[in-house]
Parts: sequence; structure tokens; C-alpha cells
Amino acid sequence: MGKIRFLLIAVTLFFLPNAICLASEPDAAGSKDPSIFSRMPGFYIYSYEALDFGRYEFPVGPGKVQAVEGRQYLVVYYANAGIKIPSGLQVTRNYLNAAKTLGGKSVYEFEDGGTQYVTLKIPQKGTEIWAEISGANNGMYNVKVIEKQLMNQDVIANAAVLTNDIKTTGHVAVYGIYFDTGKSMLKPESDASLTEIAKVLNGDPGLKLNVVGHTDNAGMMDNNMKLSQARAEAVVQSLVAKHGISATRLKGYGVASLAPLATNDTEAGRAKNRRVELVKQ
Repeated sequence: MGKIRFLLIAVTLFFLPNAICLASEPDAAGSKDPSIFSRMPGFYIYSYEALDFGRYEFPVGPGKVQAVEGRQYLVVYYANAGIKIPSGLQVTRNYLNAAKTLGGKSVYEFEDGGTQYVTLKIPQKGTEIWAEISGANNGMYNVKVIEKQLMNQDVIANAAVLTNDIKTTGHVAVYGIYFDTGKSMLKPESDASLTEIAKVLNGDPGLKLNVVGHTDNAGMMDNNMKLSQARAEAVVQSLVAKHGISATRLKGYGVASLAPLATNDTEAGRAKNRRVELVKQ
């Protein structure tokens, strides 16, 4: 992502003369503004969190969310003493206007319990940035940003390991098979793991496998059941069409979040639960 910073559209620029004269609180150690935004005048960073890879469910409509994965930032801003406090709507509209200068748009705006929210989506060089801005009329606001991307997969499926686990336990979890959120079309980055699965099958012509799709517990169960089934069938179809495996040796099933390997209460656990498993028939 480019390093060019864009100032917020400053309907609050009249704050600046007063803010300059006031003593400002220091930003939290190691913190910084998300590179795509500056901050509201007269505010400092109270807390800051950055993850190389995280997941956040952005509100996109009444009762609807969109899960986005990638580099994640959470910044909490507090007002310095003595400034004129902007309204929550003023904060969210500033960020929306700044997003529009980059070709972005509002996905969803709403108010809940006196707090204003806006979900933003901004295109960036073949990918996109998602942001949620929330603020009330109390001198603080939050900025959540996800720079959408694939996680660097450091460990991919290995045919020898897959074969050993299938022989010893009857099943094996496979990571490194990728889909867009809510989609069942295999991404090209999945090819390495699919090639290793094909090696397992070619190494044992008598082996038949159930290909089982798993999700985390985000979203509706019925939707996740259909999604996990479609993803399992996509893996089967790829192995048949691209790797020459007989369709009679494979069967796809989807079980949604019914067989988790870890808690769904943490991102690490949810990531572990989103997987494809090979189960010996």
C-alpha cells in the first residue's frame, strides 16, 4: 500500500488554532495513525494494536456483516483537554470524505446507542482496505482498519505427512487451501496443497477419501453448511479436472462448524477451524 497520507476533510479546521496553543498528550508508545488516514485535529492516540494478520466482521447492513482478513489496526483516539469536542457524526463524516478522495465509499452507516458508525471500503492496487469508524459526542473515537490480503502460508500440505496421518489416524487436516470470504471458488494460491493431495492419491491407487469442508462459527449455520459443502466439492472437482484423479475415489461433504479443532472465541482458534480435512473412506 502506498505511503502517501491523506488529510481528513477538515470541517473541523477551525479547531487548529486553539489546539496548537494547548499542551497535547503523547501518543501511546509505538503507535501511529493508519497510513491511509490522518486523525481529527486535537486528538491523540490513547491505545493502539497492530496485527500482521487478523479478521474482523464489518457491519454492511442491518444484521449483516462481512468478514475481512488481512493486516489489522485498531486505534483509539482521545481528545486533548481544552479542544471543542466534535460530534460522532462529524468524526465519521470526516473519515468518509477522506475515503472518497481515494475512490472509496460508504458501505453502511448507522447509529447505535448514541454512537455513530460508518463502514468504508477503499480500493488499493488490486486489493482493498476496509475501515470502521465509530464515535460518540464524548471526545473519543475508534478506527478499525483491515488491509485485505492473504495470510503468508508458511506451512503447506506435504504428501508424506498427509499420507502418514491418514494411515495412523484415518484423517488429516489440510491448510493452504484458500477461498474468498463467503465464496467457494478455489484461489490460485491453493495449487501447492492440491498438488500434494494428488501425490497422496497417486501414491496409493486403492485409497478413497472423503473431502470434508469446515468453517468457523461466524454467520448462519445453514449458510455455512452450504458453503462448506460447496468448498469440499470444489476441491474434489479440482483434483479430478486438474490432477486426473478418478471421481469415484472422492466424495465431498460439508459440516460447517460442527467439528471444531479449537475455540471459536479467538481469531487463532477460528483460523484453525477453517480447514479442509481428508478422511479415509
